[in-house]
Amino acid sequence: MTMSTSHSPLYESTLKSLPLLGRGKVRDNYAVGTDKLLIVTTDRLSAFDVIMGEPIPNKGRVLNQMADFWFAKLSHIVPNHNTGIDPATVVAADEADQVKGRAVVVKRLEPILVEAVVRGYLAGSGWKDYQATASVCGVQLPPGLKNAEKLPEPIFTPAAKAEMGHHDENITYDEMERRIGTELSATIRAISIKLYKEAAEYAATRGIIIADTKFEFGLDTRGELFLMDEVLTADSSRFWPADGYQVGTNPPSFDKQFVRDWLETQSWGKTPPAPKLPDDVIAKTAEKYEEALQRLTGQSLA
Repeated sequence: MTMSTSHSPLYESTLKSLPLLGRGKVRDNYAVGTDKLLIVTTDRLSAFDVIMGEPIPNKGRVLNQMADFWFAKLSHIVPNHNTGIDPATVVAADEADQVKGRAVVVKRLEPILVEAVVRGYLAGSGWKDYQATASVCGVQLPPGLKNAEKLPEPIFTPAAKAEMGHHDENITYDEMERRIGTELSATIRAISIKLYKEAAEYAATRGIIIADTKFEFGLDTRGELFLMDEVLTADSSRFWPADGYQVGTNPPSFDKQFVRDWLETQSWGKTPPAPKLPDDVIAKTAEKYEEALQRLTGQSLA
């Protein structure tokens, strides 16, 4: 597989032409007027909720292209925040390189502070939860399921969005209803499961299993619901190659697994600063992200 080398990594954007609203673990957000945002997806990587000190080359561009692919593919299910405005047109000419291929101009929405998590397989924290309680986030499941097993039906397990540096907290559906209301909760649950099912069906034709994913939604000034943030990327989803899948074992995933596995061999308290990532771990991780894009979308990195 050929790796793209034409773009230098971007650890942090430094746009002066727009007001910076804030930086997340991976994305930098700028205001475009009062009703739009410029979201720049950097090459930062976080693992165990700690941002690594080294960028992963092209990671932000891979994530951006993958999210755009899915936003377009799933737009018949729910409208999304994309405006289609070229990011280069909203920044100064000498800043165009910072946004090329890694930024989007989106509608400014009121975010709903509940993450919509859909799980089609038992994995990660869900598997731990199931072993302890025979349920995942309060959703009862049949007995006798194994690690990485496909669930009889995808389940919706919301999470409350945490402040930066803290884990999102799994909440029950009842708690979600208390926070945002029964009607909005039901709408988000139905849409999320529909999005997951359609995406999983498509991914299966490309030899990829989407084990679980999370969606984020926001409301516009009229109260209309939009899909926002990122969608079905290797950062927000657990992708498994179907040819490496075996029930009872943790399949290799297309994301930061190389980084996580390496970090697990280091003696650090999973608090900042993170250990310095070796070059080979950075290179392998960059390769995995690009491989996920190519396998899933059939597209090379633009």
